[in-house]
Amino acid sequence: MKIYTKTGDDGETSLFAGGRVRKSHLRVECYGTVDELNSTLGLVRALGVPPRAEAWLERIQNELFVLGADLATPMDANPTWLVRMDAAPISALESDIDSMTAELTPMRAFILPGGTQAAATLHIARTVCRRAERLCVALAEQEPINPQDTIYLNRLSDFLFTLARWVNLQAGESETKWETRRP
Repeated sequence: MKIYTKTGDDGETSLFAGGRVRKSHLRVECYGTVDELNSTLGLVRALGVPPRAEAWLERIQNELFVLGADLATPMDANPTWLVRMDAAPISALESDIDSMTAELTPMRAFILPGGTQAAATLHIARTVCRRAERLCVALAEQEPINPQDTIYLNRLSDFLFTLARWVNLQAGESETKWETRRP
């Protein structure tokens, strides 16, 4: 099977359950940004993280494929084979956040993104996640999408922030607090 189909040469792409839209369509921006997030998490894993984080990230990468398929399928399409995002992965993220937070020093100030290469890349992933969430909110203003999609992205950005802090803690890397300049 060839990787190229030439069906997108005119600037259109196929949706997951049928139909075609322009590649500039907001729906494509949404699931394309989720794909970018997934690739960024692949980079985090390649940089090396503790085994618990590795397992979490592998699970999340699989969930992002579910999310991407959900976003690539309009709500009025009901293919029997499609798995849509539901509340279970959101609950798992919350549980993971609570587990990491129990080990972290409570935050009393904003912190600057950074630390280890993996933690700094997790902060980049967090910002990509926030962009995906904003795009999904904009899409939901234009047409129906699964409400679990934006909830998942919101919780995932919290998870990625917490994971960056936790990865730094595991590596013995201290956090840098944001310092405001006063005239």
